[in-house]
Amino acid sequence: MKALYIDGKLDLVEREVPLPEPGEGEVRIRVHFVGICGSDLHYYFEGANGAFVVKEPLTPGHELSGRVDLDPSGTWAPGTPVTVHPARFGQSEAGIEDAPNLWPGGSYLGSASTTPHTQGGMSECLIVDAGMVRALPEELSLEAAALAEPLAVSLHGVTRAGDVTGKRVLVSGAGPIGLLAVAAAKSRGAAEVTITDLLPEPLARGRAVGADRTIQIGVEEIPENAFDVVLECSGAAPAISQAFRSARRRGIVVQIGMVPDEGRPINLAPAISKEISIHGVFRFVDEIDEAIRILAAEPAVASVVTQVIPATSAAEAFELARDSSASGKVLVSTWLDDPAA
Repeated sequence: MKALYIDGKLDLVEREVPLPEPGEGEVRIRVHFVGICGSDLHYYFEGANGAFVVKEPLTPGHELSGRVDLDPSGTWAPGTPVTVHPARFGQSEAGIEDAPNLWPGGSYLGSASTTPHTQGGMSECLIVDAGMVRALPEELSLEAAALAEPLAVSLHGVTRAGDVTGKRVLVSGAGPIGLLAVAAAKSRGAAEVTITDLLPEPLARGRAVGADRTIQIGVEEIPENAFDVVLECSGAAPAISQAFRSARRRGIVVQIGMVPDEGRPINLAPAISKEISIHGVFRFVDEIDEAIRILAAEPAVASVVTQVIPATSAAEAFELARDSSASGKVLVSTWLDDPAA
């Protein structure tokens, strides 16, 4: 079968490798679509995602959809449309029994956090544990289903904020995670969702997925002390400082966007003087099931996908995915004549 590998910085190659055989408790998926995530961009353009360095060939991709190819147990019929929860959880620890996403010893598809690296979905076929497979409803396309994983991350961000019913929510950054955070907050009952970005094109996508208001940074002022919850999705230091200014007294700031593992100049004074609660977000727990239901019920969320590029042009897809003026979520379609079928 064919698979894409990141061998290092700006080194993406296609290789022919043996077709993997599923063992007991495993299922082989014929992959159709794979979304390009921020971590994939870091691995390709920098050869590392934070502290996780590409030390051996790495197949990227953890946002995927496809069809069951082979299940030795017979539980899953061949051709069943599915997506995949990309985590294998590790061992529980005291104090985080209810947070398997934080348990040590786990793994995540398409990640250099483990050695050997955990290979991802940019291949013709992928072996996963049977418990990672999620069936898709008939009304949900395989293309839209590739958004289930990033939408689950955004939903987990809202989970960390608590009940947002009737709340005023600010989403900072209109990249794919920010756009999906709008959908997540709206689906959980937020009264008003505002999204900010430096560029007008991502803000237009924000309106398409349901944002009540958009603010272009540098052109319009972002209100201070005005939001019950801020979902910070950019990871940019100035935006994090702004999040603390925008949150109301005793408001909540949820940091969804990843940041480098290094010191950055961030103004904490408003967080202290307003007694703001700050929550981190790392991947998700089980929100992928809710994400599938939302994608099936709200077709407009699929507009987050702006381009589908064949795997034979994967380097072009990576270049496009880091240009937020030209793209939202970019999908790579695998080696199929009609990946949407």
